[in-house]
Amino acid sequence: MKLNRLIHRFTITLLLAFASRASAADTKPLRVLMVTGGCCHDYEQQKKILSQGISARANVAWTIVHEGGDSRTHQVSLYAKDDWAKGFDVIVHNECFGQVTDVAFVERIAKAHADGVPAVMLHCSTHSYRVAATDEWRKAIGQTSMSHEKNRDLFVKNLKPEHPVMKGFPKEWTSPKDELYKNEKVWPNTIPLAQAYGEDTKKDHMVIWVNQHGKGKVFGTTLGHGNHTMADPVYLDLVTRGLLWACGKLGDDGKPKSGFGPVK
Repeated sequence: MKLNRLIHRFTITLLLAFASRASAADTKPLRVLMVTGGCCHDYEQQKKILSQGISARANVAWTIVHEGGDSRTHQVSLYAKDDWAKGFDVIVHNECFGQVTDVAFVERIAKAHADGVPAVMLHCSTHSYRVAATDEWRKAIGQTSMSHEKNRDLFVKNLKPEHPVMKGFPKEWTSPKDELYKNEKVWPNTIPLAQAYGEDTKKDHMVIWVNQHGKGKVFGTTLGHGNHTMADPVYLDLVTRGLLWACGKLGDDGKPKSGFGPVK
């Protein structure tokens, strides 16, 4: 009798595993656009780290737009169109164009998210377009930040371990040789999920969060200056959960919903 129960449990486990794989294979992948480029970071490698790492964790298909070299003022050509986000389920912003001043251009980027396209905001995307005389991008991100502290190890504290995005994230985690972006304003619809202490400001700053911008859900983190942080499984797990959450494809248990886990 005991052996029969064990065989039954093993059979159920196998069936569930096969069903999960079949579901992912039969479900259309999330169409993900990554916009990357600009100054101060190794975007050539980071686009590979992110796309390969997230693909190993979720059912996604990538389009990558990498422009601008190391410029701070480049205007990504895709953003010139009003419907630049059409055809994508989510946008991953990993760009660093902090000196763009064209208000209409910046507001066009943010409008796509206000209209309902989910977003993932990584590291220097928070400082992109920061000198433009409009708050629309900052509202989309969920915070206003104009500067960061020196490169150093950041000790990150998980504020909401019960949130699906933070399930599996350590209670405390060190991001080595990263940059603490100073929160000058946290916008009203933003929910802080993790923080780190500012040595310059002598106060805590939000480093992981979620935001609701108009109709669009947004996941953001200012962590990820170096390739070593982005390649860390803890970071890739986090960003994958954030992406799935923004798309409504993350379960309350912090795992991908049926069909949106990795395709084996």
